[in-house]
Amino acid sequence: MSITILGIETSCDETSAAVLVDGIDLRSNIIASQIEIHKKFGGVVPEVASRKHLENVHPVIIEALDKAGIGPTELSAVAVTYGPGLVGALLVGVAAAKAMSYSLDIPLIGVNHLEGHIAANFLAQPELQFPLLCLVVSGGHSDLVYLPSRGEYKLLGRTRDDAAGEAFDKVARSMGLGYPGGPLIDKLAKTGNPEAIKFPRAYLEEGSFDFSFSGLKSAVLNYLNRAKMLNEEINQADLAASFQRAVVEVLVDKTIQAANETGVKTIVVAGGVAANQGLRQLLQERSASAGYQVFFPPLNLCTDNAAMIACAGYYKYLRGDFAPLTLNAVPGLPLGEEKY
Repeated sequence: MSITILGIETSCDETSAAVLVDGIDLRSNIIASQIEIHKKFGGVVPEVASRKHLENVHPVIIEALDKAGIGPTELSAVAVTYGPGLVGALLVGVAAAKAMSYSLDIPLIGVNHLEGHIAANFLAQPELQFPLLCLVVSGGHSDLVYLPSRGEYKLLGRTRDDAAGEAFDKVARSMGLGYPGGPLIDKLAKTGNPEAIKFPRAYLEEGSFDFSFSGLKSAVLNYLNRAKMLNEEINQADLAASFQRAVVEVLVDKTIQAANETGVKTIVVAGGVAANQGLRQLLQERSASAGYQVFFPPLNLCTDNAAMIACAGYYKYLRGDFAPLTLNAVPGLPLGEEKY
């Protein structure tokens, strides 16, 4: 008998629902993006995001079921992101999932948003073997996670200040590029010289797998301010390329170092910044030189989506890891420490 999971994702500014059958057959993955709404603010406004989720969540779920050709009574379970994320946004998805679980009398599965990002790799590469090392890079997270087995997560390092994606957005805004900043800087960097400007790399204390990008962000702002005071023209492409290389080199160096120490043979990448072409190219080059395999999710599964939540939910379903109807949003939910 098939296992059919409805996934719901509302942790930030995408309202998404997806239907996944048996962990690999993705029947639908509907995403209602709010990018155009938040562009004028230069970033996500939590209250606005929550209100848009309220408007979108029911139509998006209906569309996902219709596209999949699945009736509500055919669902095996409903999986939903309950943290980390914006509390108001999370509450919308959690409430919708709880209502469906109760009304249809099917299991409710609470999914950590980061576990969802990691699970996106299994949609594209279901044959991946453990242990694995995962670099999670997004607007709110820069984490190195060791996975000795499925559902087991050991955090090796995390950001101490700005996450990689956050640094991209802030630098892009300072350069006048707009929002979201990551794709804009990545595109501009392709035409620039990554060696043109010597920006700092923060490796922190010896042996640390933590990340810090606030100093780099400040260095870029200082460079821009100095150029403005001296009335000097800035080569935007060189600036974008040099900044991106400074971020990517640290991410890649620490990932390879962690792979060396953990003894894994396979590296996976997850999160919105996994779509960055500069990161993909350098990590592939360094991994090949060091003898590691590296996998990235398809571009459409890098950013927030419900397919990844459904996938994580599928493996939780197999373990019988269900949540009670008292499930609540947990905006600061740590990976691997889920408590209902």
